[in-house]
Amino acid sequence: MNIPEFDIPTIDIGAFNDPEAAERHRDAVAAQVDRAARTVGFMQIVGHGIPASTLHAFAAATDAFFALDSVVKAAYRCPPSVNRGYTPPKSEALAASLGLVSAADLFEAFNIGTEAAEYPALTLPATDYAPNIWPAEVPGFAAAVGDWFAAAGSVARTMVRIFGRALGLGDDGLVSVTDHSLDVLRMINYRLPSPETVLEPDQVGMGAHTDYGIVTVLWADAVPGLEVLGDGGRWHPVQPAPGALLVNLGDALARWTNDEWISTMHRVAAPRIGGVLVPRRSAAYFHDGNIDAVIAPLSTCVGPGRPARYEPVTVGEHLRAKLAGSRSRVLNPGAEREAARLVR
Repeated sequence: MNIPEFDIPTIDIGAFNDPEAAERHRDAVAAQVDRAARTVGFMQIVGHGIPASTLHAFAAATDAFFALDSVVKAAYRCPPSVNRGYTPPKSEALAASLGLVSAADLFEAFNIGTEAAEYPALTLPATDYAPNIWPAEVPGFAAAVGDWFAAAGSVARTMVRIFGRALGLGDDGLVSVTDHSLDVLRMINYRLPSPETVLEPDQVGMGAHTDYGIVTVLWADAVPGLEVLGDGGRWHPVQPAPGALLVNLGDALARWTNDEWISTMHRVAAPRIGGVLVPRRSAAYFHDGNIDAVIAPLSTCVGPGRPARYEPVTVGEHLRAKLAGSRSRVLNPGAEREAARLVR
């Protein structure tokens, strides 16, 4: 059997950041995104407009936090129901978000996100739109991380405009489900005790999973680890191109498109170079949609011979089931279609 070559396209989205760009150029970008969304669910994004200085300050701040003593970092841990603060190594298993049992993941993380106070006219659940906590031990952490949160969020919102155009809804076609989006920035460090660490069977940096929301904007070191599941059940290594951000689709968008677009299965293998375990950093900005938005197939994605493949569910219900799996090991019973891609 000939397995097609696996390819993650590089797409320049600069036309959507240039008010003078011709509509045909924006249409061409939307067509490229549509093709990637239907075939692989991942893309390398350039022309995003984030200055290198913003990234450098952000990376320095996260490095400083993860270098702190484990006892100091543990003071910033939140309950599993609050998606903020510090997550120690081996305290999550992302595969459980798919209803699968696996060894605990190696990564440690620190999360910030959208706060209810940003939308004073709305009554938003405080647990979901929780206040952020900031480590006092790292001067300038809040400013540097906040700048990256804003920059990555701008890229995510640009991608949503492109998605709307690609789906025939217009650039503002998804605004009604994203105008108070529950967004989270997860800073991740694949913390390993030593290069000689012996791993448990099937233990990885981060277990196989699909992302939960609409779109993920990912910055990562140019270090091996990230792998994407392709046709034939093969895992393909992926590294960001110089100056590019990786963008992938989440389950909510796949469900809105009735699986015409793909939320691609991916994982992070224990990072190795020459067979030796090495450090690796990344930061994922999750643009997940409004907590009260109903995920049901878009009108352009259903019709005769194209029945809805999912029961309607709110973004809040969907995210809580996913997080209960990864953080509390309550296996998610509502992810059968996503999990089937991994086990078939």
